[in-house]
Amino acid sequence: MTTTPSPDASPGTMMTDEAYGALRASAALWAGTSVLITDERGRVLIQRVDYRTTCLLPGGAVDANEAPAQGAARELHEELGITMTIHRGLAVDWVSADSLNAPADMRFPGEILHVYDGGTWNDEQIAAIQLPDREIKSVEFVEPARLPDLMAPGDARRALSALRARINSAGPALLENGVPIAPTVLDRAGALRTARARHHLPFYNGPTPEQLSVVQAWGWLLGPDGRVLVLLEPDTGAACLPGGTPDPADRGSPLVTLRREVREEAAAEFGEPLFLGHLSDPDKPYARLRYAAPLTRLGPPPVDPATSRTHIRVLATPEQALELFDWGPPAADQLAAVHQARVRLGIPRAARQPLTELPDATDLTIS
Repeated sequence: MTTTPSPDASPGTMMTDEAYGALRASAALWAGTSVLITDERGRVLIQRVDYRTTCLLPGGAVDANEAPAQGAARELHEELGITMTIHRGLAVDWVSADSLNAPADMRFPGEILHVYDGGTWNDEQIAAIQLPDREIKSVEFVEPARLPDLMAPGDARRALSALRARINSAGPALLENGVPIAPTVLDRAGALRTARARHHLPFYNGPTPEQLSVVQAWGWLLGPDGRVLVLLEPDTGAACLPGGTPDPADRGSPLVTLRREVREEAAAEFGEPLFLGHLSDPDKPYARLRYAAPLTRLGPPPVDPATSRTHIRVLATPEQALELFDWGPPAADQLAAVHQARVRLGIPRAARQPLTELPDATDLTIS
């Protein structure tokens, strides 16, 4: 009979095929698969099922001799009535046998769970969802920060880790019980664990009407590769663009406000800005101004005098930045204005790539 070396045996030690198979079978794990789907606002699709009190991503167990990606596509068809090819992985999670408090009768041996990217669905795709007669009671799209309240702890950690991996674009995340083995800056900051900034306000790229009071000036500060400076709150992971609210010392100049806030929040300087436009609140006579400018310098990260905290500074493509906000349909108009300004400034369009955390304690000259 053919003999096979044991994987943990000393050199030269051999096992029969039967013994080797029994050894490997004793260490077997379950295999599962799930799919992360978002809508155009970045909300995550979850399912309410008839066999659990907590919600789930679409997915289920991988069948015998079935590839996990094929299992994910099968589950989408069975649970949502959607046929699509699954080809991009977001996370692989090792779920330990003692992590679920599973009943002894289940004999849960642990599980390897794959999370795949189901993409961003538009209204037409969402309207095409057809639920089965049993198992799936309903589906809804929810703000990522709500996942820990709606899902089991491990499921929520896994879903958020997969969503951060999708935004970060560095490839699939390797997880242990939903926690990344090699956390990215988004993982370390805890991005998306609190509700994203929500401004579903129309964007106008013309001059700001004089009757509107300027209550905010934010900047899309573009590095030489076309990525923009984004700030993450160290306590909550919430993202924002550099900028802030006017101060009496600013003498009514939005640009003075912007330069002051950018220095205070990020120790950053920028070149000649271009006015992009403003957001207008239909219920209040307010204007929130938006500028684009070349990022020229970064000093050591400062303590923001307004919050007494030090922001985490990252470079992201404009598209990645928008995934960290909930700005609704008007965000597309603002994004188009950013790219028009980028072209006028002679800055290339950034290729999608992993977010870059900027240095902690040294000056960094951008240009």
